[in-house]
Formats: sequence, C-alpha cells, structure tokens
Amino acid sequence: MVETQPARQRTNSGPGRLLIAVYLLFAIAATSRAGLQIATKFDEAPVAYLLSALAALIYIVAAVGLARAGHTGRRVALACCSVELVGVVVVGILSLVDKALFPDETVWSQFGSGYGYIPLVLPVLGLFWLWRTRRDPA
Repeated sequence: MVETQPARQRTNSGPGRLLIAVYLLFAIAATSRAGLQIATKFDEAPVAYLLSALAALIYIVAAVGLARAGHTGRRVALACCSVELVGVVVVGILSLVDKALFPDETVWSQFGSGYGYIPLVLPVLGLFWLWRTRRDPA
C-alpha cells in the first residue's frame, strides 16, 4: 500500500494572499516614505532614508516571490524574509543603543515601532508561511 502525502498549500493561496497584500501595502508605504525623504531631505539622514528604500525593495521582492509560488519564488521570498528579519533586528537594536546613527527614523527603527511593530512580525510570518507550505513535511 502506497501512502501519499497530503498536498501542501501554495504560498499564494489561502492566508498567503493576505500576507502578500500586507507586503504590498508595506512596499507602497516604505517606497512613498523613502521617496519623499530622499527627494526632500536626503542630506539630513542619508543612511536612514536609504535603509527605508532598502526595506521597500525587500517588501516588493518578497511579495513577488510569495506571489510566484514556484521553487524560485519560494527561494526569493525566503531570502527576502531572512534579510528583512536580520535587518529589522539589527537596525532596531542600533536605533535604541545609539540614536546618533539614525537622526531620523527608518521603517525598521526601534523594531518598526512607527508601523506598529509589523516590520518585526511580518518576516516571522513570512518565514512561518514558507515553512508551513513546504512540499516535504519532514
């Protein structure tokens, strides 16, 4: 008797659609914020504004990776969520320890407190969803 494994959800189905929507929302918010800051006051805090632009790019690429749902999309989303989690933790710690490093806030400052800590939770949810929808449950 051959046992078959139950089919796993694709990353772009079920709760994955909500995750993609949140990533797109944050991509729009971070892109708008970074674009305005870079265009109007880049010389005040270039590192902070470039980090916000990097966060926006990561949100866009993660959303595309999750939406594509194939092997490549999953790998892209995994890389983005991992980099995002490391980024928000490192920037969060640095923004609390040495406020002079970030004279103005980034999306990831103080672990995303300006965005209701969603930047800290989002990559964890993304990684969990990628794990949950993997093909091999072992």
